[in-house]
Amino acid sequence: MSLIIIHKNKNPANNGGNGLLRFAVSSETLADIVLDGLSKTVNWGRNNNTIIGVPKGWRIETRAATTKIIQYKENIQIHPKLFRKTKRNLWFIVSNGCFATQVGSELLHKVLDGIQADVVAINVEPELLGKSEKVRFTAQSKVAGFRRLYTDSAEPVPIPADWPHHIFIKTNVLEQVLVNQTLPLSFSTLLKRCRANMLSLKAINIGGNVLDLETEEGLLNFCQAKIRNMKSESPNSNMMSPCSRLIGKVMLGKNIHIGPKTIMVGQTIIGNNVRIGSSAIIESSIIGPGVCVPQNQVVQNRIIKGPQCNWKRLNRYKSNNSKHIGSPKFDLNHQKYNNDTFRSWPKFTYPACFKKIADIIAAMTVLILFAPVLPIIALVIKLTSRGPVFFKDKRQGLHGKEFNCLKFRSMIVGADEIQDKLRRLNEVDGDHYKMEDDPRISRVGGFLRDTHIDEVPQFFNVLLGQMSVVGPRPSPESENTQCPSWCDARLSVRPGITGLWQICRTREPMKDFQEWIYYDTQYVRDLSLKMDLWICWQTIKKMVGNFVKQF
Repeated sequence: MSLIIIHKNKNPANNGGNGLLRFAVSSETLADIVLDGLSKTVNWGRNNNTIIGVPKGWRIETRAATTKIIQYKENIQIHPKLFRKTKRNLWFIVSNGCFATQVGSELLHKVLDGIQADVVAINVEPELLGKSEKVRFTAQSKVAGFRRLYTDSAEPVPIPADWPHHIFIKTNVLEQVLVNQTLPLSFSTLLKRCRANMLSLKAINIGGNVLDLETEEGLLNFCQAKIRNMKSESPNSNMMSPCSRLIGKVMLGKNIHIGPKTIMVGQTIIGNNVRIGSSAIIESSIIGPGVCVPQNQVVQNRIIKGPQCNWKRLNRYKSNNSKHIGSPKFDLNHQKYNNDTFRSWPKFTYPACFKKIADIIAAMTVLILFAPVLPIIALVIKLTSRGPVFFKDKRQGLHGKEFNCLKFRSMIVGADEIQDKLRRLNEVDGDHYKMEDDPRISRVGGFLRDTHIDEVPQFFNVLLGQMSVVGPRPSPESENTQCPSWCDARLSVRPGITGLWQICRTREPMKDFQEWIYYDTQYVRDLSLKMDLWICWQTIKKMVGNFVKQF
């Protein structure tokens, strides 16, 4: 169960929002959008029941039947049946309704399932989002380098001094947190209750988007994300002049008069009893109830709360808010980030759908054909050199997600340490390493590498959805972080056992790294069934030729 608390604004005069949330929930047009949107931000797949607590005395204009609203004065009453559940994997979630957050449910569940605590305070931190760069410094505060994050991450932090974005409380200890079956609205009181009852507390920062709904920018972004996929209103003839235009998603209240030559551009929300003068332009804005917009007035990326608006002052500063919209981007319907970093394809196309089906069929066929041989290869590796049969190495796959890339071990144990000593003998440019007559390769390993048999276990990676038969070369984070703009392209698809670079590389001195970049990005750009079939055919010919050369 989730409880969303909209806290009272203690000092609205010092807050840029000036009570924007109170304005939003008291407006008939806005209330449903805001309250329903808040409920969706805490829907992570494990919560079916959400209650929103609003300060007593606030006027609530909501018609949403799915949103349960309670009004509180000092503390919030919690029904006793909520804490009678004793299963340790159940959480009671208390969210700060002054903020709208968006967190990947997979990462959140992974953090919560692995943490050992009765109460967990979670703040959402955009800097921990994937597809971002972090600067690394030395102890002397000098820049040591950059680290490219391809997946959202989380990190432990000290317990915050005030309400975090979310608090997760185990249901079997909830009664110990409450005071006379009420949830204290003072965060310090809640912490004292936890410590007095010897409850373990931890605080986590987790990657995600966050909007402050008591700021104009935050409330605009939040409402526009909510109405982005909603149906636009169709004004009747009495409401709108024939020579006026509505462009994009525009939500209209009741009893609205729109003058001639007016242009309204979505996503825009117009409250009840609004009059808009002739030749006015309203773009990506919220107009509160009872407002009269003067003729020729331009309103762009603004919230006009009521009739008392100072239009002269608004005109002086109207250009300062044009940067609002666009970041962070929310998708309240799907709880996913809008990601324009990696390339994507339509759902029912070869790269997005049918390629994976073909990969599974091909992987199963190869593993069945090699099934009689695999135990023999494993036995020979074990008898001829010390160490495990398989070599597992961390590589980055689709969108930078790490996985263990499998191979038959072809090198001696401790090859990584020896590579550091041999780095000056590297025969290729860039960050990867290769040399002829590599002393790290075992007796059997040379044959396995020359015939590419060492890569057969990677077909298990294909079955697990971590790799593809054809794709860019799988590479570790240490190589990918050196050139993020190139990696954003090649990590748009799953890495492959074979690929365009492996077929087309010339092995000319000091050109290998450039060719690697060129052919991997070309593959992502021109990906098609025809190209994959051609690469497979060229790979088979190459493998057969190399196998014959061994004899």
